[in-house]
Amino acid sequence: MRQFFGMSKRGDLSEAVRNLSSPQFIMLLSNNTQFEEHVKTLEKLYPGIPSIGCIGMSYDTSVVENGVGVVAFSGGVSATANVLEQVSLMPVKYIHRLEADVSRINASKQDTVCIDFCTGNDACALTTLYTVLKSRGIQLVGGTGDGGKVSANGKVYEDSVAYALIRNQSGRVKAYKENIYHPLGNYRFIASNTDRANYIIGSLNGQPAKQVYQNILHVTDQEILTQTFKNPFGKLNGDDTCIISIKEVSGNSLACFRQVNDSDVLMLLELGDYQATVRNTIQQICRDFPKRSAVFSVNCLFRYKLFSERRYMQDYLKEMSALGSHAGLVGYGEHYNNQFVNQSMTCVVFE
Repeated sequence: MRQFFGMSKRGDLSEAVRNLSSPQFIMLLSNNTQFEEHVKTLEKLYPGIPSIGCIGMSYDTSVVENGVGVVAFSGGVSATANVLEQVSLMPVKYIHRLEADVSRINASKQDTVCIDFCTGNDACALTTLYTVLKSRGIQLVGGTGDGGKVSANGKVYEDSVAYALIRNQSGRVKAYKENIYHPLGNYRFIASNTDRANYIIGSLNGQPAKQVYQNILHVTDQEILTQTFKNPFGKLNGDDTCIISIKEVSGNSLACFRQVNDSDVLMLLELGDYQATVRNTIQQICRDFPKRSAVFSVNCLFRYKLFSERRYMQDYLKEMSALGSHAGLVGYGEHYNNQFVNQSMTCVVFE
């Protein structure tokens, strides 16, 4: 298979797809102003080709912040795209679509991946998708788009998760998740007084959440919003840790980008040697896949900001390009199988 990436930093879709011919699957990553127009135009240019899209920044060896990026697969893939609607209410109502799509392309564990773009309520959307994918052993990679809109097959949807199943006819596929954080000290917290609907942590170990965070890290209310780049929370999930970013201060509480429930066990994390972690990820992928056709990744917006502030983003993309064809999305939340995480990188590798 082959991966195509085209872009226009001025938002000219015709420029982005200038060299795209005979795609078998397309992903559109556009800006808020032109998204709907781009969705319609893309469908006219490539009618009937399975596609999904969202509002967000894209990249290959550089980042497109406010234009348009197009990622496409060709030369040996089978793909289907669709949408589960009403993700804030009842996405399971539309699960028959995914069940039919899995059968349509004869999806299997070894050679098929699900890529999704979501408008929100990600945890519920992923749980719903995974009710079908888990039984087949199909992995998932995806992220949250901006603006509350996604697209599938030339149509724009709100309150939905757009997904695609891509089967690699040339070999295997595998999903990865990269975590550049590790536990800070031995801090363990029991969350309480949470507001699940608004992703708010009211108390940690019975104390106001804001004060607990400030007392440990000695930061002001304003500094909390950037301190999360260095010190997010982590939620234990078996042997894994799901990262939880802080969104804003809400009185004496902390609003996050991921849902926290009463009695959840949280830890405080700190930024590690991210450059070494990236090198390790690349080395692991090379060991697993000596020959690679493509890598599609989703990087968190906070990682993008952190790497940019430290003047590492361009070097990061250069290092990832050593894997071959690498392209991706800067998302507002990352998806890895049935996990909704923050401040992470997830990717799928095609043999």
